[in-house]
Amino acid sequence: MYLKLKLVAVFFFFTMVEAIGQEMLKVAVAGMSHDHVHVLFNLYKQNQVDLVGIAERDTALIHRMQKRYHLPDALFYPSLDSLLKKVKPTVVLAYNPVAEHVDVAEACLPLRIPVMVEKPLAATATQAQRIAQLAKKYNTLFLTNYETTWYRSNHRIKALTNQHTLGKLKKIVVRDGHQGPKEIGCSADFLNWLTDPVKNGGGALMDFGCYGANLMTWLKQGERPLAVTAVTRHLKPQIYPKVEDDATIVLEYADGTTGLIQASWDWSYNIKDMQIFGDSKMLHARDDHTLLEYQNVNDYKEIPLDNTYYTNHLAYLKDVLAGKIEATNDLSSLTNNLVVMEILEAAKRSANEGKRIVL
Repeated sequence: MYLKLKLVAVFFFFTMVEAIGQEMLKVAVAGMSHDHVHVLFNLYKQNQVDLVGIAERDTALIHRMQKRYHLPDALFYPSLDSLLKKVKPTVVLAYNPVAEHVDVAEACLPLRIPVMVEKPLAATATQAQRIAQLAKKYNTLFLTNYETTWYRSNHRIKALTNQHTLGKLKKIVVRDGHQGPKEIGCSADFLNWLTDPVKNGGGALMDFGCYGANLMTWLKQGERPLAVTAVTRHLKPQIYPKVEDDATIVLEYADGTTGLIQASWDWSYNIKDMQIFGDSKMLHARDDHTLLEYQNVNDYKEIPLDNTYYTNHLAYLKDVLAGKIEATNDLSSLTNNLVVMEILEAAKRSANEGKRIVL
């Protein structure tokens, strides 16, 4: 009898551990005007996330999302403050204008509710510093989500550079862009602020330049560049009258490494790639699942990738919030993204003033 009870107890214990491990995140949503919200709502439809509340004031947008995803009326609140008075989520995910990320921080961090926003961290360096002050004061996570964080090719590059297999790092080139947000069919709700210099902080420089700054800061172990030089172009003023649609940013590092960020809403096709040049070889992350190693232009091979990193932000968040991993210096971290904002701010200054900005 004792053995049977003991076996039942052991079975019950491991069942409970498994249940805790599989427990869905209780997520509240701040805003729905960012088109990346569809990723979350599709996960909700697949029963992979526990959606406990949505703060949104645009009734037309609410009705469209309700119809598409069968979201009940009880989920909706007119503001994040009113939502947080009624429910206590595990984390708040923000899909609102970049300039409003600081408002999400003001609402959530004093309540010690972690936050993840869509890239970039903020619209200005001043907003980013305010977020950092609140996160430090209340000892609460404030993370930034990038699509390229979940690219297996990028994590393989990071491992290889950490192992110094390329020798001295000479140059990092990151290209991110597409035909343009309007051209690829972004929603009117998204375009309304994505193409606004205040709500988004800029155009292609902010929207796509942040990817390169994020990856370079990560590869350089959080190091700030010595100087930033940027050139922006307004190639389609009839479509994007208020913001630049093309940007080239050059970063200079103390060890001689050069970072080149190319960000555009004016390319003929979508691209998110990265090239790392060392003493004797070059690594090219062509997309999320393809990594090539070049000895010279005609001598290359494909590098096998592994599946050890997370494939989406929800799986990552679960482990961060459970204390299984630390988000101190990774791609989503506040530490990294404060440097990103410093780079972007300097790039905007450089483009506006026509000079190299020393940090």
